[in-house]
Amino acid sequence: MNFEFFIARRLKIGSNSNNSPSLNIATAGVVLAIVVMILSIVIVLGFKKEITEKVYALDSHLKVTNAVLGLDDNISTVNFNEVNKSLAAHGGALSRQITSISLIAEKPAILKTNDDFKGIVYRGVDKGYDWSYIKAHLVEGRIPNNNDNGLTEVVISKYIAIQLGLKAGDKVLTYFIDNKIKVRNSHIVGVFNTDFDTFDKQIMLGNIGLIQQVNGWNGDTGNYVGINITDKEHSRKWSYDAFKALTQGSYESGSTTLFSVSNTQDSNRSFFAWLGMLDMNVVIILVLMVVVSGFTLISALLMLVLERIRLIGILKAMGASNASIRRIFIYLTQKLIVKSMIIGNAVGIGLALLQQHFHIIKLNAESYYMPYVPIDINVAHLVILNVAIIVISYITLIGPSHFISTISPTSTMKFE
Repeated sequence: MNFEFFIARRLKIGSNSNNSPSLNIATAGVVLAIVVMILSIVIVLGFKKEITEKVYALDSHLKVTNAVLGLDDNISTVNFNEVNKSLAAHGGALSRQITSISLIAEKPAILKTNDDFKGIVYRGVDKGYDWSYIKAHLVEGRIPNNNDNGLTEVVISKYIAIQLGLKAGDKVLTYFIDNKIKVRNSHIVGVFNTDFDTFDKQIMLGNIGLIQQVNGWNGDTGNYVGINITDKEHSRKWSYDAFKALTQGSYESGSTTLFSVSNTQDSNRSFFAWLGMLDMNVVIILVLMVVVSGFTLISALLMLVLERIRLIGILKAMGASNASIRRIFIYLTQKLIVKSMIIGNAVGIGLALLQQHFHIIKLNAESYYMPYVPIDINVAHLVILNVAIIVISYITLIGPSHFISTISPTSTMKFE
């Protein structure tokens, strides 16, 4: 143990057993800054996690479509068997990433009750569709059966159900408008609520067989093939691999179909851009809190120096160098920092856990896509934050500690 650390360990913070008011204020300031930084990080991480999960869960990670787009539904179609065979034969590493693959068809429609009507998009899915997220957010009923007996079964959002006065078990007329109007009865078997208005306000989920029947398609035809993968964060890379596999498969089979592959990140640029802006907000908050706590620590250091100015004179008279005395007071201030960090982490993490488990602070779901402030406590991020606080605080104190070198032993002996 070096001399400076030995002295600092035995000095109390404050002129007596209780801290002076100025040091209490300094401690409170640092604690508050740490609490704000912790809450900023866990809340933004929570928002990013929740929104990202919603976007990935409600939209296919990869979409295989026909590159030849047209006004006629029969032009912009894909054959599921053709896509599936090409991916199985040439997908390589992508094949091992796939968790679900399904044929999907979407068609604008109008839901009509005796009193009201609403325009929606009917999303028909096959047996391979991943219903897990919708199933977890059902508020009433069940998910549709993907068989011939469940051809008319659908699930609608709570938003649509309230608007049209519907509930699970009701039947509603669905109007599909092409060259002529085609009407089908839809049996509502479930109501879901994802708090994601871009999805809830327009999507109704049902059996793809109904869309195929309305459009006159066979059982292997749809608007696109939706693929969910394990490594969804790198969907751009996998979309390129899927395109290569499909292109090679089309060439070998002699197919004239031109495929296009999109990914979740490109299809939902606005949401991911918004999430990127949240990162900038956190950086700004962290910088502001570091500046505030830095000035607070400098004030605390000067208070400690003034309280022990006679000690400085004695140490200098005994031959201690300015550098040694500076290190003593930096170590002493670090004791205050450690105390503040313990309290700040306890309060910050405690508040985060309360919000995480009890959802005390509510939000407007229409504006924030969730009914409460989300929390994601990432231990690695918190460890990095605490290490950064210690390092930055030490660096911050080096400059102001040079004030000690201006103090002479003779003047300190007369200081009261």
